[in-house]
Amino acid sequence: MTRAGYTVVIPTVGRAGLRTVLDALLDGMAADPACAPERILVVDDRARPGAPLPLPPAAGDEVAVLRSGGRGPAAARNTGWRAAATEWVAFLDDDVVPAPGWPAKAAADLAGQPEEVAGSQGTVTVPAPEGRAPTDWERTTAALADASWITADMAYRRRVLAEVGGFDERFRRAYREDADLALRVMAAGHRLVRGARTVAHPVRPAGFWASVAAQAGNADDVLMRRLHGPGWRRRAGEGPGRFRRHLLATASGALAAAAYAAGARRVALPAFAAWAGLTAEFAAARVLPGPRTPGEVARMLATSVAIPPAATWHRLRGLLAHARAGAWCGNRAVLFDRDDTLVRDVPYNGDPARVEPVPGARRALDRLRRRGVRIGVVSNQSGVARGLVTRADVRRVNDRIDELLGPIDVWEVCPHGPDDRCPCRKPRPGLVVRAARRLEVAPSACVVIGDVGADMRAAEAAGARGVLVPTGRTRPEEVAAAPEVAPDLRAAVDRALALLAEGRPR
Repeated sequence: MTRAGYTVVIPTVGRAGLRTVLDALLDGMAADPACAPERILVVDDRARPGAPLPLPPAAGDEVAVLRSGGRGPAAARNTGWRAAATEWVAFLDDDVVPAPGWPAKAAADLAGQPEEVAGSQGTVTVPAPEGRAPTDWERTTAALADASWITADMAYRRRVLAEVGGFDERFRRAYREDADLALRVMAAGHRLVRGARTVAHPVRPAGFWASVAAQAGNADDVLMRRLHGPGWRRRAGEGPGRFRRHLLATASGALAAAAYAAGARRVALPAFAAWAGLTAEFAAARVLPGPRTPGEVARMLATSVAIPPAATWHRLRGLLAHARAGAWCGNRAVLFDRDDTLVRDVPYNGDPARVEPVPGARRALDRLRRRGVRIGVVSNQSGVARGLVTRADVRRVNDRIDELLGPIDVWEVCPHGPDDRCPCRKPRPGLVVRAARRLEVAPSACVVIGDVGADMRAAEAAGARGVLVPTGRTRPEEVAAAPEVAPDLRAAVDRALALLAEGRPR
């Protein structure tokens, strides 16, 4: 059987459990080097560097640490798989315990899979408490053992991740982002299977109000419905949930309070009875299966009162936040010209202090980032060839643009002059093709936004779309020949999003 190359990606916020995961992997790699992953990529998702990560002393060249800037587990996993170079990428959480021999079993799970298989899930076990019934929080964690396609232990083909754009980074919590990815992968015609490898998922300690805080996931459920329709729960292997009863309890309680304050006792009493009945039923459903200790009962009673309004609030928040949510576009890109498109044109500028973004540039780029669209800059910089600026000057200016407008995924710069006849200088397609290749998207899945005809011709030659934003130096004939014209950068991004949504990239 042919061995499948794979990389392990572990997002972390510095939990102590990271050391346990890595120790188990390194032990398995030492026992069977032939089945070891090519690399283990630990993605530090803390917003700022804190205490050193709990890496084992034996972690050498096999373990590399990347940073993702505190943008959540979806973004951390994207950072990891994009840095991998293997056929498969296996995701593990930083609070699981891989079983002995996990690397060998993972290699066996992935080896020889037919091409239509895009992913393989490991088995997750949750240790039960000894000598007593589990608490509500422990039962919630135990449900992970039956969940489908969770990234506590889930491997995907890297090319499929690139095809669908990876994880949707609008899921900022460790919730629903794995189900969303699985539904998109299966909708693209791929198949997911279960493997023989196993990990244990211990129950983490939880505070008194942890179940109330967990209601933030109701906002993510709104995004799931927007993206996958009303039947998403069934397709993701989820039960129906209790939100309708939470909403009814919240409405009954609010009506009872309002009616009582207004002196309408005839309305307040039945509304209060409805609230009390729904709350009592919810509390009983949580108390009866558990250990029923005084502390657990008190926690269930208090949180059963608080959960319905918290769930309702987060659902409303999600409805507002995701009212216009469109498909995740992580497999598509917008490539910008630099001067007079993103920043004011300063001829042959080598001074970062003279960088001035055009109005609305940061907002326009942030709109693309929220949809997952990759962002690149493709820029002719003939001042290098003319000896007016150096490559280092250009890099410093580009770094300043990154600071002002947010990170650009790819910079592609042509340092040649008009007479050099190089294949990268616009209007030739080289810059666009190279940027698309580095972003792992097809040129046909790119839109180029620029201010002159050379930008539009480069896009056309590469097989991309083009949107022209005319400036004072744009010639009338260039405007007339442009496939799309927008009055400003905001309108150009609107048009780019519409073009990207018209069809799937090839």
